[in-house]
Amino acid sequence: MINNLFTAGGVVMWPLLGFSVLAVALIIERILFWMRLSSRQNRVVREVLNSYQLDNVVGALDKLHQNTDLPMARIFLAALELEEATPDEFRLALETGAQAEIPLLKRFQNIFDTIIALAPLLGLLGTVLGLIASFASLNIGDVGGARTAGVTGGISEALVSTASGLVVAIFTLLFANSFRGLYQRQIALIQEYGGQLELLYRRRYERGDKTYAPSR
Repeated sequence: MINNLFTAGGVVMWPLLGFSVLAVALIIERILFWMRLSSRQNRVVREVLNSYQLDNVVGALDKLHQNTDLPMARIFLAALELEEATPDEFRLALETGAQAEIPLLKRFQNIFDTIIALAPLLGLLGTVLGLIASFASLNIGDVGGARTAGVTGGISEALVSTASGLVVAIFTLLFANSFRGLYQRQIALIQEYGGQLELLYRRRYERGDKTYAPSR
């Protein structure tokens, strides 16, 4: 049955198949990425903030170095490893580190958008090509004859490509929107935790604590 549907969809079924395989592979990668963040990042960041608040700067840095595969850890390290930075420099380092992580957090989003936009168009193209082929085989004198039934069947088969394109686009859209929501939530967490770390750093800086940052 699958072979019959694939044949009925025409030549556009091949790029649609490629889009579907690519989408599934990228979706799996993104799911694993966000699962890793959700399972570890909040716990690690809270431990780092607690250690820093208790003046255990070395312990906080060690914890961050042990989890450099997490975006938040890399952002914190970009600021905490500055030597005797002012609060403004510290905030700038946090913002720069956060900007550097955005491409990773939004990874493959452009590809998802391309698949969502092109898959229905390819399906429509396949349908149009199928309709052209069906009507090209119909002669005026054969209207109502045996060939008319064949044209009707050809039209129904031609619609297979449109349906396939919509299925690929809808499937990809569901996950792409989910990943976009996770990205927005991650940005909010970066701002929240970054603000907490900046506040702690500013307090240590204002009271003249020379251990507010590591010395080299």
